[in-house]
Amino acid sequence: MNTYKSIEGGVCAAKGFKASGIYCGIKENPTQKNDIAMVVSDVMCNAAGVYTQNKVKGAPVIVTKDNLKRSGGKAQAVIVNSKNANTCNADGEDKAREMCVLTANALGIKPEEVIVASTGVIGQILPIEPIRKAVPVLAEKLSYDGNIEAATAIMTTDTIKKEYAVEFDIGGVKCTVGGMAKGSGMIHPNMATTLNFITTDCNISSEMVQKALSEIVKITYNCLSIDGDQSTNDTCVLMANGLAGNAEISSEGGDFDIFKDALYQVMANLTRMLAKDGEGATKLLTCVCSGAPDLDTAIIVAKSVIGSSLFKCAMFGSDANWGRILCAIGYADADFDINKTDVDLASAKGRIAVCRNGSGVEFSEDEAKVILTEDEIEIYIDLNIGNASATAWGCDLTYDYVKINGDYRS
Repeated sequence: MNTYKSIEGGVCAAKGFKASGIYCGIKENPTQKNDIAMVVSDVMCNAAGVYTQNKVKGAPVIVTKDNLKRSGGKAQAVIVNSKNANTCNADGEDKAREMCVLTANALGIKPEEVIVASTGVIGQILPIEPIRKAVPVLAEKLSYDGNIEAATAIMTTDTIKKEYAVEFDIGGVKCTVGGMAKGSGMIHPNMATTLNFITTDCNISSEMVQKALSEIVKITYNCLSIDGDQSTNDTCVLMANGLAGNAEISSEGGDFDIFKDALYQVMANLTRMLAKDGEGATKLLTCVCSGAPDLDTAIIVAKSVIGSSLFKCAMFGSDANWGRILCAIGYADADFDINKTDVDLASAKGRIAVCRNGSGVEFSEDEAKVILTEDEIEIYIDLNIGNASATAWGCDLTYDYVKINGDYRS
């Protein structure tokens, strides 16, 4: 059985990846964090992406999709800014393409080999002059230890940087997958939810890179909900430079499964971090749906509960109002018998049954309160009609969420 060792380094953990991040002036003042970042591989990568399904798409999403199409699924660099989403602007695509040209010129590569992303306020013109000045500086500052500066640069209302990496073996060769993510609000399925940049030195073909990313997005980022709002700029990209030196993974099989498991470790942990850092959140909520007839049903039910505003409010108040869970299960768009459904609530303080066979059972409200006062809560749902299971992640809904979003632009 393969083992996956968590290591430091984030997006720079894999061999041959450098990063940098600086403050260039898109944010109002430099004490707010860096606001632009660059990630570069020493060699060309097989690259894949998954993007927002919102009909309104940020200009960087449109340009990145086109770049990967024109390059045949190849990329060598990422340029990304925060504070401004470059969305719903007449000049948005022109500026996103200019960001690619600036980066390409600084690195000596082609513009279509650059992935571009932006995050922040929608509908405000992106100031390009600070970016023109910043790109040569970013290129000069690139470092194999630059992951922290880059992870900080993509933060908006995030309170902590989010990065994770693992080592694993394929055919006796050590490989690494690492990544960084940003996101705190406007997070809801479906798609990759937020901005996510994953790197690996594993040798894997373009086709299998895309297949792995799409399959793991489905059971990680697509199972994350903070507030029910789907961003216009959601992007998740995976870049594989092959520098680990393993035999190329070009088809399904044991090596591909090992790679997918490693990718899951990174993306699931990033998803968990995103959920815990939801805007105004005080509690991480993890919903596990088991006993489902198939994976899709398990996902739909778990996501339905995590997306319920009423349930999220109850968790903020440490209120074991389990009827809200049953309600959310009941309007999930899937086929199952609610009269066979069991529900438990749990945390580090214990686990308590609140529903059996679709009906309430007697339990101690005081004991439930103690369990729900913890900052990490688990909801266990058993449909009792199959063997499939899935997990969804979210957070409670608090007063601070309203305060943060009431003056987001100021």
